[in-house]
Amino acid sequence: MDAPQSKSLPENAYKPLEPGEVYQPMVPAGQSPPESTVRSVGWGLFLCVLFTIASAYSGLKVGQVMEAAIPISILAIGLARVYARRSSVLENVIITGVGGVSGSVVAGAIFTLPALYMLKLDPRPLQTIFICLAGGCLGVLFLIPLRRYFVREMHGQLPYPEATAITEVLVTGEKGGSQATLLLKATGIAALYDFITTTWEVWREQLDFQFLPLFKDLADKSKVVLKFNAEAFILGLGYVMGLRSSMILCAGGFLSNFVLVPLIWMFGQHVTSGAVYPSTTPFAEMSAGLIFSRYVRLIGVGAIATAGIFGIVKSLPILIGSFTIAAKAFKRDGGAELERTDRDLSFPLQLGGIAAGAVVVAILLGTLQPSFLIVGLGLGLTLLFSFFFTSVAANAIATTARNPVSGMTMLTVIISCVVLLQFGLSGTTGMFFVMAIAGMVCTALSVSGQTITDLKAGYWLGSTPEVQQKWKFAGVIAASAAAGLTIMILDKAYQFGSAAPGDTRDVLASPQAAIMKTLVEGFMNQQPIAYVLFGVGAVLAIILEMLKVPALTFALGMYLPLELNLPALVGGTLAHFIDKKGEKVGGTWGRGMRERGIVIASGLMAGGALGGVFGASFRLIPGFEKHWIKSPFYDSELLGQMASLILFTALCVYVMWDSKRKVEE
Repeated sequence: MDAPQSKSLPENAYKPLEPGEVYQPMVPAGQSPPESTVRSVGWGLFLCVLFTIASAYSGLKVGQVMEAAIPISILAIGLARVYARRSSVLENVIITGVGGVSGSVVAGAIFTLPALYMLKLDPRPLQTIFICLAGGCLGVLFLIPLRRYFVREMHGQLPYPEATAITEVLVTGEKGGSQATLLLKATGIAALYDFITTTWEVWREQLDFQFLPLFKDLADKSKVVLKFNAEAFILGLGYVMGLRSSMILCAGGFLSNFVLVPLIWMFGQHVTSGAVYPSTTPFAEMSAGLIFSRYVRLIGVGAIATAGIFGIVKSLPILIGSFTIAAKAFKRDGGAELERTDRDLSFPLQLGGIAAGAVVVAILLGTLQPSFLIVGLGLGLTLLFSFFFTSVAANAIATTARNPVSGMTMLTVIISCVVLLQFGLSGTTGMFFVMAIAGMVCTALSVSGQTITDLKAGYWLGSTPEVQQKWKFAGVIAASAAAGLTIMILDKAYQFGSAAPGDTRDVLASPQAAIMKTLVEGFMNQQPIAYVLFGVGAVLAIILEMLKVPALTFALGMYLPLELNLPALVGGTLAHFIDKKGEKVGGTWGRGMRERGIVIASGLMAGGALGGVFGASFRLIPGFEKHWIKSPFYDSELLGQMASLILFTALCVYVMWDSKRKVEE
């Protein structure tokens, strides 16, 4: 007989399993509480459309997509209490999973689709919608065979920061008591802290310590710059990641910012003939940030791509096993072998979905009227990159909660341009063709990253993967339609990228799409490719694999700005000390320390996401300026940064104190 449903996660939820040990979710496989009901699907779709519209506008305006899944999980807890029959935790999983698709589809859309408008290619509404739809569906379909590897086989070996935060929010909402109070308190503190930090000029969001002569000289003479984003969200993220993952992430950042950037500057500063490709800025005028973005980040892209290949090779045995299990599951005598909590969409449906997606991609590319050979090449590139990057995105999200969307999309644009140019495709048709491929791939890897988060949270709680996957497609359809139409409407009211002469409309910066537009124009104009930089990254990833260091985490650290990695290291260090203290104390109190630490960290992530969403909504106010609320010491480098450092330190002290506090439930 199955154990009754608990209101707590098992003790081995976040730990590697011993040989022969099996993880039993909070809702046992033998129970079947409501999941995909009218209320859960209806609210999920409503929140999906709402967050898609808001995220598309804010992303095009300030380059920052609103975090959707964590705030929606909090809303799901509140909505559960509206009905006479309180919603089950698995219904809340569906609301969060369907609604959370919004942020991932928007990320794929705003990174690529506005480039079509900037290039004056006049895409039709159905084209933009189907680019998002095809990419989103492929992202889900290609991830399903990888679910068992990432979710079950790697149990306890990957931190899943965002999935942990969502799970803790939903569990704490079920449990109530002091844990709910703790979560709400941490969420409120982080929401207020990050809202003030990112929205107003009260204290500095970013520290660079250049008010100290030593750091100023290092920045000016050697291009060595130490930056630190003092945000509660990243502190909580690092706590959930743990010390080892956050240290490897920072190690990659240290190599990029403290070795490669000053090394390139040491040789480049003597170049007097102007810019060195791929940069367009003369070396003498380049800052540390420009050297990082124009050169070092491309090394990071090469390392990420190569690390992704290693990840696919490692997952092949489980991938083949997943196909074997799926093939048996749809046979008449094999369906009963799989528990409710281990059932995916049937194998024929997966293959049929991929085939249907391929047809949609082919039709979409065919509307551009190239030859059949070019359509076939485009289809092959889309499917290849979508499948390849699905594994990379899932691994990245599971490790650091950060998806290298822009880097992988840049790589897609570069390789697609190189291949298609060899077959004579160029000009405006070539640009549209490449950006359509990039849009589908970008959306696919973005959606796959969000999907693995959803499936992992469902695994911990006891959801049915088949149900989650089925309704994920409904979210993709709703978000694709909303994103495509929103971008089309915004194009009528605004200019994307930069102001055109004689056009009086306001400008939406669309920073990521502007980069893609510049990239595809450059390649279609036969500019050289920085093979050396990509190659250096590839060799670095190979060396890391030889040393048995997680290459993808290190490569992500190289690619991401250091200021986002350092606060994560602080969070990982806090987690290490609190866990060690808990082990030393032992018993109920020691176990409670570790549990409280995770709940507080989840609250910091949830509150930081809410504060960011609230702050982004202020930016939509016409004429908004950050200096509407400004402290008298903000303009002082010394006082503004010291205030931020003191407050961030106080936040760390709060995490330590409240985690160690002994509380009777």
